[in-house]
Amino acid sequence: MPRRNIIFSVLLFSSFFIFSQSNPAARRVYNTQKVENPPKIDGLLNDEVWKIVESQGEFLMVEPGDGDPISASHETQVKVLYDDEAIYIAGILLEEYPEKIMKQLTQRDNLNQSEFFLVDLNTYDDGENQTRFIVTSAGTQADARMTGNNEDYGYNVVWESEVSQDNNGWYVEMKIPYSALRFPEKPEQLWGLQFAREITHLNSTYVWNYVNKSVGEMSQYTGLLKGVKNIDPPVRLSLYPYTSVASDHFDNNSDFNFSAGLDLKYGINDSFTLDMTLVPDFGQTAYDEVELNLGPFEQIFGENRAFFTEGTELFNKGDLFYSRRVGSTPIGFNDVQSELLENEEVLENPDRTDLLNALKVSGRTDRGLGIGFFNAITNEEVAIIKDTITGSLRERITEPVANYNILVLDQRFNKNSSITLVNTNVTRDGHYRDGNVSAFLFDVYNKSNSFNFAGEAKMSNVNLPMQNETGFASNFSIERTKGEFRYNIGHEFANETYDINDLGISFINNYNNFSGGVSYQIFEPKGNYNTYQFNLYGQHLRRYKPDLTVNTGIGGDFFAMTRKRFAFGGNLGYNTEFRDFFEPRVENTFITYKPFSDMSFFVSSDYRKQFAYDVRISFEEYFNTSHNNFNIRLSPRFRFNDRFNMVYEFQYGNQNDRPSYVTQLDNKVIFGIRDQKKFENAINANYNFNTKQGLNLSFRHFWSTARFAEGGFSTLEDEGNLRSFDYQINDENNPDANFNIWNLDLSYRWQFAPGSEAVLLYRNAIFNEDKLSYLDFSDSLDNLFARPARNNISLRIVYFIDYNNLKNLFRG
Repeated sequence: MPRRNIIFSVLLFSSFFIFSQSNPAARRVYNTQKVENPPKIDGLLNDEVWKIVESQGEFLMVEPGDGDPISASHETQVKVLYDDEAIYIAGILLEEYPEKIMKQLTQRDNLNQSEFFLVDLNTYDDGENQTRFIVTSAGTQADARMTGNNEDYGYNVVWESEVSQDNNGWYVEMKIPYSALRFPEKPEQLWGLQFAREITHLNSTYVWNYVNKSVGEMSQYTGLLKGVKNIDPPVRLSLYPYTSVASDHFDNNSDFNFSAGLDLKYGINDSFTLDMTLVPDFGQTAYDEVELNLGPFEQIFGENRAFFTEGTELFNKGDLFYSRRVGSTPIGFNDVQSELLENEEVLENPDRTDLLNALKVSGRTDRGLGIGFFNAITNEEVAIIKDTITGSLRERITEPVANYNILVLDQRFNKNSSITLVNTNVTRDGHYRDGNVSAFLFDVYNKSNSFNFAGEAKMSNVNLPMQNETGFASNFSIERTKGEFRYNIGHEFANETYDINDLGISFINNYNNFSGGVSYQIFEPKGNYNTYQFNLYGQHLRRYKPDLTVNTGIGGDFFAMTRKRFAFGGNLGYNTEFRDFFEPRVENTFITYKPFSDMSFFVSSDYRKQFAYDVRISFEEYFNTSHNNFNIRLSPRFRFNDRFNMVYEFQYGNQNDRPSYVTQLDNKVIFGIRDQKKFENAINANYNFNTKQGLNLSFRHFWSTARFAEGGFSTLEDEGNLRSFDYQINDENNPDANFNIWNLDLSYRWQFAPGSEAVLLYRNAIFNEDKLSYLDFSDSLDNLFARPARNNISLRIVYFIDYNNLKNLFRG
C-alpha cells in the first residue's frame, strides 16, 4: 500500500541522520571543586568555602533581546561546589535599585510576578532532558523536569535553598542532593549546565550560556559543568508515609473515613529510580471542571493526582497514555441500566475503580538510552441489583481486576534527536476487553538544527470476547526550525480499526489528513514590539474508507507583545463544508455542515501591575444558515499586596441553531435545531503567610442549557442532508437540558519540614441536572440550591523520611 512505502522511506531517511554528527556551538565551561565541609544554606554566602571556587558572570540577554550583555548595575555571578552528598550553588544578583525587586509570597511551583534565579542540570548532556530548579526573590522553590521546551512542574523533589537581600541586590544559596538527580555511573561526570536570571521589573531575562533563539531549542544551549569526579553518592531511598481523616456529609447521611498509605522512591542505581504508591489516597485532588457534554465524545479532564503527574515525561511520548484511564469509570457502568430485567432496580453501581497500587521505574543510561516502565493494578468493581418483588439481590461485575502497564525505550543521539519504542497494555481478568498498542517514534534534527523530521507509526490490538481488532496509524512532518521565516508540512493517517482507548485517548480514526503552514517571527525587539509572529496554515481532511473529502480549511493567526508587556493576537479562518461522521452516532453515517468562517481576538495586559486583565472573544458563522457560535472570556486579576492575590474568570458562550443529534427511532437518526448557552464564574485566591504556609480558595459555578426548537426536528438522509420530521416530544424523550454545578474548595497548606506537609481542606459541592431549559439564571440557581449539598472536611499529613538521615539518627 502507498502508506507503507512512505513509512519505509521515512525510516531510511531518519537512519541517515542517526549516523550524522552534530556540530555544537562553543560552550562555556564551569570547573567546580569538591569540598569536605559544605556551606551552610542560609542565603548569606559568607562561608569561607565559597572563596576557593571560581566565580563566573557575563550573563547575556535571552528575552526580549538576543545576546546583549547584562549591565554592570545588574551584574550576576555564580559559583558551584560539590561533595559526596550534593551540588551546592551560589548566586549573586546585583540590583541598582533594590526597592524595585519584585518578590511575591507564593507556594511551591508558583512563580507569579517574583524575580527568580534558575538552574538547569542536564546530567546526561543529551540536549533535551533537564532538571530545572528555581528560587524566587521571596524564597519560593520551583522544580520541573524538562523535555525540550516542555516543563513538567508536577515533578517535585526535596532540596534546600535560602535567599537574602541587602542594598546591593539579592543572593541565593542552593543545595541539590544527588537523590534529586539521576546520572550515569562513571568516574567523572560531564553535565549540561545553564543559569538564568529573570529581572521582572525590567522585563528581561539573562542566561549564563548564550542561547540562539532562532535555531533549535533552549535545551540545546547548555554550558558544561566539569570537575565532578569520583563521587560516592548515598543510598537514594525516600519514604513518604501519609495519613488522612475525612468527614463527609450528604443528604442527611454522614460518613467518616480514615486511611493511611505510603509513597516510596528508591534509587536502583545512580541512573534509575523506582517510584511506588501503596494504598493511594486521592481524596484531596482538585475537582474536575465538568461541563454539559452533548457531543459524541467523552470530556477530557486534566490529571490532578501527584503520582501520575510527576516524572512522566517518558511515558507521555507518543501520546498513548491518558492517565485518567487508571481508576476511571468501570467499562460496564452504563450496561447496568440497559441490562435491567423487569421489576429490578440498581442499589449500587460504583462510578470509578479503586487503584490498589502503582509503580514507575525510569532513568537513562550513560549512552543516552532512556528506559521507563509503569504498572498499576485496579480492583474489581461490582454493581448490586435488587428484584423489587422477591427482594433477592444479584451482582454484576462492571470492571474486573485490571493491570495497566507501559514500556518505553528512548534513545537520544547527536544531542538533538531521538528514536523511541513504546508499548502500552491493559489486561482485564476473565473474558473482558483487553488492549495493546505498540509504537515507533522518531524526532530527528539535521546537523545545523535547521530542519526537524518527526514521525510515528502505531499499531493497536483490541482483544474482545468474540473477536480481535488490529488498527494502524501514522504521522510524518517536516519543519524548518531555523531563522525568522519557517514552514512545515505534515501527514496523518489512521485506519478504521485504530483504537488506543484502553490506556490512551483518541476520539477519531479512519482519516487521511494533510496539512502545511508558513510563519514569520522576530527574535529581537523591533520598534515598539518585543516580539511578534504571523502564521498561515491550511489543511485537507479526508476519510480513509470510503475515500472522500471531509473538510478543507485555510487561515492565519498572529501574536504580538509590546515593550510594555501588553500582548494581543487573533486568528481568521475559512472552512469548506464539513462532513461530520461522529455526531450521528451511527457508523459510516455523516451530517454535512455548511461552509463557515471563524475568528478570534485576545488581549492580555501587563501582569506586573497590581491590576491586569485578559480578554478573549471568538465567533463562528456558518454561511447561508442561522447557525453561529459566540464566546467571550474575561479574566481580571488583582494583586492586593505581596501576600494576597485573586483571579476572577467569567465565560459566556451562545450557540444558535446548530443541527444536533437527538436520538435513534426505528432505524432513523433524529436531529433537531439546538440552542445552547453557558455561563461560568470562577475565583482563585491565595493568601500566603510565608512561602511555607498559605490559604487557597478555589471556586467555580458552571451553568448551561440546551433547548431544541419546536418543530425543528428532522431525519438524517443520505449525503448528510436533513429532511423535516414530525418528532413528538414528551416528558420521557425531551432532549432539552439544564445543567448546573457548584464547587468550592478552601484549603490551608503547611510545609512543616522539607518534603513534609499538612493540608486541611473544606469542600462544598452541589449538582443538578434536569430538563427545565426555559429557566433563567436566577431560577436555575434557586433549583440548584434546593438540592442537597455535599460537605467534606479532610486533613492529610505527609512526612518525608530520608533513609540516610534515619540511618545517621540510629547511629547517633
